[in-house]
Amino acid sequence: MVGRTAFRGDLLYSVVVSGFIYPIFGHWIWGPDGWLGKAGIADLGSTTPFRDFAGSTVVHTVGGVLAICGAIALGPRLGRKFKRDGGGMPPGHNMTLAALGAVILWFGWYGFNPGSTLSAIDFEGIGRVATNTTLAACAGALVAVAWVYPRSKKWDVGISINGLLAGLVAITCPCYWVSPTGSLAIGAVAGAIMIFAVDFTEWVRVDDPCGAFAVHGICGIWGTLSLGLFAVGKYVGGDGKIVKGVLYGGNANQLLAQIKGSATIIVATAAAGLLLMFGIKALGLLRISEAEELEGLDIAEHGAPAYHPEYAYMGYSPLPPSLETAGAARGNGPPSDIHLPTNELA
Repeated sequence: MVGRTAFRGDLLYSVVVSGFIYPIFGHWIWGPDGWLGKAGIADLGSTTPFRDFAGSTVVHTVGGVLAICGAIALGPRLGRKFKRDGGGMPPGHNMTLAALGAVILWFGWYGFNPGSTLSAIDFEGIGRVATNTTLAACAGALVAVAWVYPRSKKWDVGISINGLLAGLVAITCPCYWVSPTGSLAIGAVAGAIMIFAVDFTEWVRVDDPCGAFAVHGICGIWGTLSLGLFAVGKYVGGDGKIVKGVLYGGNANQLLAQIKGSATIIVATAAAGLLLMFGIKALGLLRISEAEELEGLDIAEHGAPAYHPEYAYMGYSPLPPSLETAGAARGNGPPSDIHLPTNELA
């Protein structure tokens, strides 16, 4: 939704998403009496609880589905031309900052996943989760880069970022119950399906600048389902029962529970998300004006360009007047309408 969402709309839907949607759906799975996370899932025809160790569904599937609902409600950015219409995804803005952000996210995942053990006493579990998290991220990045190499004959930095995030998202659900080998497989598959999902959103003409739905939505679903395939049958769940997947000799009960639980969350999130986003759009609060979008959100909404040390609301510019004039003459100076008189400190 970046590049065209009004800040006031962002604040409004954030209140609803953070205050109601995440807590309610999270409670269904993680709450002490959550009906999906307990044997109460028998309401869907199963006695095996839906499991999500650290949030492939609770965090990522919910977020990814909400993101695409918002993108659908917003419509594409001005001038966006999709691949099937002879265009394609615009190039990334700053790969250095993007890569830095991805590494920060990856580092944070070691609190996200190992921290979900909720007890340092389970130090073996913490170590296993951390190892599985690392392997899945690496596999996702490497497979994604290799997968797109034939398209451009280049080692794509941007796709490596989304690849490692795809692996991290996918392993978030099963990280406690799978082996290192399973983690590599889960991350590798995530790196590949993420690319297919990016291509799909482009094909259906949904403008998703960062691949949020592909990374968080689709890979969140895959990670959730992968538990029913790759759980090794050595570790217990919150109900005290061994969790075993189909590929390790288990029956299909856990896989079926994961499918039913994931589908339930997807449908509920999509319904809530579409209602929320189109409701805010109907109020005229979701998208900035065409003029503001052309000017850029940094200036139009926040009063300062992202890469120039100026703050219009502070009443000064750090550049001497001579440099301001020279920059404007070359056509690369900051917009004159955000400049206030230069003070003596400048």
